[in-house]
Amino acid sequence: MSVQPAGQPVPSVPSVQTGPPGPTAVPVGGLRDRLCDAATRVIADEGWARVTMARLADEVGVSRQTVYNEIGTKSDLAEAVVLRELDRFLAGVVRSFDENPDDLVQAIRDSARRVLKYARNNALLHAIVSATHGADTELLPLLTTHAESLLVAAKVVVGERVSSYRIDLPPDRLDAAIDMVVRVVLSHVMQPTADPASTADDIAWVAAKVLG
Repeated sequence: MSVQPAGQPVPSVPSVQTGPPGPTAVPVGGLRDRLCDAATRVIADEGWARVTMARLADEVGVSRQTVYNEIGTKSDLAEAVVLRELDRFLAGVVRSFDENPDDLVQAIRDSARRVLKYARNNALLHAIVSATHGADTELLPLLTTHAESLLVAAKVVVGERVSSYRIDLPPDRLDAAIDMVVRVVLSHVMQPTADPASTADDIAWVAAKVLG
């Protein structure tokens, strides 16, 4: 899904370097993204176990203390990386709804297709799902047993877009329908069974039956 900033990354702490002048300073505004980029490369190439704060500091050109100040713990880093990727997925969702303002089912179809197509070629997601190099220890649970923050963020974005359509459902039933669609799409992201277009058609068919 296309992504509009909708994740809720770990709050940043102002970057403060201690000790003698260290590596080249990086503008704080772009530091989190650069650290997440570096972490993503290492995860995709070598696995989560090879990610360390010291290595990220070397990759980006800052001190290790600056990395801790900006990101927090390694668990915080895992959440930041996954939620940032969710933002990118949700950007596609937003785009699909914006392109189909009068056809909710088509918006859902396009959203699902975009998300699944993006997931198919996503090296970070493949590394997490395949649980290679010990990636499952902290990253995989963020997408499975502890995926509540991802589901909440996705449901908020979809819910905001769906609210602009005329749907003859009471609020609690509409919430249940949105929850169903989001969970089905996420399950196909984690374990695809067909090509993105075919799966998106199936999801749209189910959504049409539920939404009327």
